[in-house]
Amino acid sequence: MHTQHQDLIQTIQRNCHIADARHAGDYTLCVYLLKMREFYRWEQGIRLSEVVTSDDVGEWLTQREAVWDSLDDQDYAPLPLNGRAEHDPFANEAINAALNAVGLVYSAGYGRRCRPLFFLAELEQVIEQDDYTLLVAGRELARDVEAPPAMNQGKHVFIRRESLRRMLWEKVDEWRWSGLDNPMGRALAYYDVDADVEAALDAMAAAEIQTVIAHEIGEVKAGQVLGDAAWQTMLFALPPSHADIMLRAVRDLLADCLHTLPELLARGNAASIHFYFGNLSAMRKKLAPQLVAAYQHWYETGDAAQIAAYAEWGREHWATVGREALAVFQAKGVAALAEIEAMVSYG
Repeated sequence: MHTQHQDLIQTIQRNCHIADARHAGDYTLCVYLLKMREFYRWEQGIRLSEVVTSDDVGEWLTQREAVWDSLDDQDYAPLPLNGRAEHDPFANEAINAALNAVGLVYSAGYGRRCRPLFFLAELEQVIEQDDYTLLVAGRELARDVEAPPAMNQGKHVFIRRESLRRMLWEKVDEWRWSGLDNPMGRALAYYDVDADVEAALDAMAAAEIQTVIAHEIGEVKAGQVLGDAAWQTMLFALPPSHADIMLRAVRDLLADCLHTLPELLARGNAASIHFYFGNLSAMRKKLAPQLVAAYQHWYETGDAAQIAAYAEWGREHWATVGREALAVFQAKGVAALAEIEAMVSYG
């Protein structure tokens, strides 16, 4: 299907390999092996419901690591568009201006530890929100080992349906091992996973991509409240620390109070509400016990008023906590870590 774009796909995939070569050592061995198995499944086009064994992956992994060794010291290549290799691979806006018109979407951004993240995919949907553009990606044509379901890059937000679908599969698989009565199990009960897991994953992804979009719109709004440039400068300057995890949770909670939770309640999809709480990070649960209690009340009674009230309260509360933490950091720099932790914990 994309034969006219093969040079572009191959160049982007090579840049992905270079990023992977440079950053594969960022993972623990266990996480690395899980990610490589998942990447093998994507590259070989193996359905999520099919079993992949260590024997299947072993020889491929050896070959892939040899490719990485040969690319480790290479520079990221410019992208060939319209037959000319003239675009810097990080020139997102210029590249997307050319590719969106032919039904493709591209992203080059940075993840944790300043790790470059590249992908090319079929473009499914474009959503304008304030002065931001949300681009929903479908089938992926080139990608890294690391593939987050959503990410921000300047005024563009990229949402990746394939990556979300894989993440949902991991949640299904994880829950099957535990079988616990928890929010994730309650969400999965709305889907007939045992009868046809691929169809169930399609249905889940269709519903949950709406929640991802809602959260990313919340992130845009949170950035406007906190001052996005100053906030990102702070996060880049912070060393790996408890404060870093806490501040990311503060911004997530603000985003969710501003937009995600009101949207979830407006949609009224019970499975999605369960999914949201099933995916709450440990830090968000620790910082927002009232929100967890509000969910429990909704689960027991069907009354969502406490969740709505928390969202209304949290819009002001988490904005204040975030602004105060930012002010302390701007005044004292990394010397303020302990003070920020205390402020967020008791905010």
